[in-house]
Amino acid sequence: MTSYECLLPVNGGWKNDVTNWLSEDVPSFDFGGYVVGTDQKTSTLLMKSNGVLSGVPFATEVFRQCNLAVEWHFQEGTYIDVSKSNNCKVSVATVSGKAKDILLAERTSLNILSRASGIASASSKIIGLARKSGYTGIIAGTRKTTPGLRRLEKYSMLIGGCDSHRYDLSSMVMLKDNHIWSRGSITNAVIDARRVCGFAVKIEVECQSETEADEAITAGADIIMLDNFEHDDLKLCAKSLKQKWVGRKHFMLECSGGLTLENIDSFLCSDIDIYSTSSIHQGVSVVDFSLKLDH
Repeated sequence: MTSYECLLPVNGGWKNDVTNWLSEDVPSFDFGGYVVGTDQKTSTLLMKSNGVLSGVPFATEVFRQCNLAVEWHFQEGTYIDVSKSNNCKVSVATVSGKAKDILLAERTSLNILSRASGIASASSKIIGLARKSGYTGIIAGTRKTTPGLRRLEKYSMLIGGCDSHRYDLSSMVMLKDNHIWSRGSITNAVIDARRVCGFAVKIEVECQSETEADEAITAGADIIMLDNFEHDDLKLCAKSLKQKWVGRKHFMLECSGGLTLENIDSFLCSDIDIYSTSSIHQGVSVVDFSLKLDH
């Protein structure tokens, strides 16, 4: 089975991210490193709360840049239930090298794994609930990511089983109210977008009504975002659009905003192809990890 780690290029900017994160943590002297010295040590990376393991290649790169060896005991994407282990702790990896280097890597690697695993766990939970309810469409994250952590957060959505949606402003054209107001109409905005993005880039239009959706579909939009509709209105509009345009135009319907773990049963509608939500990466609980020197 192909690993999501294959998404990360050999010499991509993600390794520079790791370098910057380490530099941020130790900008000048490593006083703690002086205290523990260069004796060869092994350490145990412990997972201390339930969740989906994510962020492994990023943490591995931290260890590599700190001249450490790491052996992972679980495949990334595995759900780990720590309650089934002694003391509610599970060893997910063994890290070895100089004591100073282990402690140099400790906090950065733990922060990465905690954040990444929290997002993967939330993604896994919401997609699981969606499938349990009978919804077979797409649950996607949003671009409301943490500056400097977008790559890690988008990666973790995928690990958890959700769609990462567009990565950045260059990945897909999304025409929102400000774009439309500046060009005078949805039609004008779509025409201008298609002129520069060509056939290879999809165009999505944010619509506040069925009338606006009809205009966007007529203009050639690929995805129609029904934004901030009430639940019943959303379902009625989606059904009407699918019936009205069947066999005439191909498009996808997206709903953005409002989807949570608590309301998912009543929120989902089979006529909506994509539900995008920031609830899988904004404000999610982290998964608890620690790194302990063996002694």
